[in-house]
Amino acid sequence: MRELAERGALELRSGRPDEAGPAEVVAWVAAHFGVPQAAVACSMADAALPHLVAQHLPGVDVLFLDTGYHFAETAFTRDEVAERLDVRVVDVRPEQSVREQDAEFGRDLFARDPGLCCARRKVAPLQRALGGYEVWFTGVRRDESPTRAGTPLIVWDERNGLVKVNPVAAWSFDDLVDYAAAHDVPVNPLIANGYPSIGCAPCTKPVAPGEDPRSGRWAGLAKTECGLHV
Repeated sequence: MRELAERGALELRSGRPDEAGPAEVVAWVAAHFGVPQAAVACSMADAALPHLVAQHLPGVDVLFLDTGYHFAETAFTRDEVAERLDVRVVDVRPEQSVREQDAEFGRDLFARDPGLCCARRKVAPLQRALGGYEVWFTGVRRDESPTRAGTPLIVWDERNGLVKVNPVAAWSFDDLVDYAAAHDVPVNPLIANGYPSIGCAPCTKPVAPGEDPRSGRWAGLAKTECGLHV
């Protein structure tokens, strides 16, 4: 599998000026993996990636990290995706409910130790869920932050032990919005209300026009990533 990922990076010209577009990337994956082997990770900020993947892998599993802290709009978008797209939404939940976590660690762990909260409610649950697949798609884009600027189209994911594919790595936020509009796919209502990057409600703030799109995530803290893509 590692060798396949390396070959894919070469064939898709990852990182080159002439690298493959999103549809070509997904088509390459579909030629090497079947629906049962693939999963799409989706935060339900929008459904552009699930829609894109479903064009070549209809019925693909879409993993939604149900942390227990989501905005109502995010839950609404999740339901829209499950109803309107040719995918199977899979809710991935932590081992502990929010109440159980509060009982063990105290209330509002996200405010006192956001790294631990993300590790327990996002990173560990996704890692368990990915154990049943051979390839996963993410919506990571290079323009989101300096830490994501070098995102490849396809790579071997050492931590999770499977192939990781980032079909829209070269897209801008506008590209994403344009795709969603052109294909009439669900978009989280918060996007239109100043939330270009959406995570858990307690840790996500609106962003002023012109500011870093991810500056509303963990606002006021040194944290910039939840740990899923480190």
